[in-house]
Amino acid sequence: MSEETDPTLTHSATDVTQTHLLDGRVIVMQPAKGYRIGMDGALLAAACAGLNPSGRALELGCGAGGAMLSLKARCPDLALTGIEREPVYAGLARGNAALNGHDEVTVIEGDIGAGFKTLGLERFDLVFSNPPFFDDPDTLRAPHEAKRPAWIADDGLGAWLDFALAAVKDGGDIVFIHRADRLGDILTGLSSKAGSFRVRPIQPFIEKDAKRVLVRATRLGKAPLRLLPPLVLHDHGDRKHTPEVDAILRGVQLLAW
Repeated sequence: MSEETDPTLTHSATDVTQTHLLDGRVIVMQPAKGYRIGMDGALLAAACAGLNPSGRALELGCGAGGAMLSLKARCPDLALTGIEREPVYAGLARGNAALNGHDEVTVIEGDIGAGFKTLGLERFDLVFSNPPFFDDPDTLRAPHEAKRPAWIADDGLGAWLDFALAAVKDGGDIVFIHRADRLGDILTGLSSKAGSFRVRPIQPFIEKDAKRVLVRATRLGKAPLRLLPPLVLHDHGDRKHTPEVDAILRGVQLLAW
């Protein structure tokens, strides 16, 4: 991922930068301060593409659209919809879809806490999300105000899991990336209507504990849970990322399940 600042473009008095994803195949305009696509969003998109999805997909909390458009670049026939509560980010996501030649991508302004039924949409084949990582603002140092909606889930992680379960078709997949210490909550929250869990730990180094997990669940799935080999982000050499992660970020390798 590479990035440059566009000094001519502002959005709601916030500087906007241009970020290049997948070796330049995707261009995303996003605020210099606030929620920005990073490693988690990039891995989420690669994990969804690794399912070889077809039909219709929904991203919960799409932000400026970086993950959604990265998935679209890998799976051009996939019909994509994003839901985003913050109007500034929803506007950026629409603009980024057009910038990348994907006017058919739909971005809806909506609140996850209000529930899926309020959208009046048919259920999707795939629902994916990189939800806010915290439920309680007292558990962490206050983030920059522009980042608060992306960091803190006002309605709790449970609302995001319930929304995903309601939004996905029977036999469809749910993919979340989240903190490793919330794995139990994710499995519990989805297990009432989903199964066939696949869990991939994400470790900063091979000798370090996982900080993130990618979780895949299938609505009404019955297969046993599988704990997959970890994805290791860094080694101790001169490279920024391990060869596998570098290939994933450049878009030449999928994150297989």
